[in-house]
Amino acid sequence: MSAGGAGCGVVALGDSITYGHGGMQAGLGSQSWAMWLAEAMDLPFTRYAVNGATAADVVRFQVPRVRRRYALGCLYIGVNDVRSAGWDARAFERDLDVAAGALAARCDRVVQLTIPLDLGLPPAGAKVIEANAAIERVAARHGSVLADLRDLTGPRWVWADRVHATAAGQVEIADRAARALGAPLPSQTVVRPPRPDALYAWHYARRTLREWGRVARVHLLGR
Repeated sequence: MSAGGAGCGVVALGDSITYGHGGMQAGLGSQSWAMWLAEAMDLPFTRYAVNGATAADVVRFQVPRVRRRYALGCLYIGVNDVRSAGWDARAFERDLDVAAGALAARCDRVVQLTIPLDLGLPPAGAKVIEANAAIERVAARHGSVLADLRDLTGPRWVWADRVHATAAGQVEIADRAARALGAPLPSQTVVRPPRPDALYAWHYARRTLREWGRVARVHLLGR
């Protein structure tokens, strides 16, 4: 803790997953996992995450906005980095290190998240393993708590694009972060995510076909 005293809220940096991108799922609206976590911890929430952000974007545009003291900093980034054709593992770790260090200086605690191995269509593959290794190293350097999302997959938790979390997936991510922090579980304190029904399964199958069609058009037709 710095000389500035204890923090009083939660600040979240990252991309569309931390922003809360998504839609309704069996009656539950999508909300950022970091916001579910803040509600469960009964803390104010500040979100600087932006759709499509990379680690470099976090450093350039989000970190400078973290000007006051917070109880908890949430950092989940790397999904857009590993899905890029220009993936640079060293640059990613460098930017991640800057972001995590900045949060460590401003927050009483920091939580970082690993990336699901089953990410993207087509799959991001070995790049995710490289990114997760960097996330683990950076978390260790700055004393961040690490929440593991490597096995986060399947229609209950991830949309058909294999990237974005469903509404229930956001709660699951929040629960995993809460367990790592030793904090109250959002699923037991502020929300009870319903299980997807047959109608959801049908919509998920349709979305999956659309996603594969999009991938085929990009790779076969270049559009």
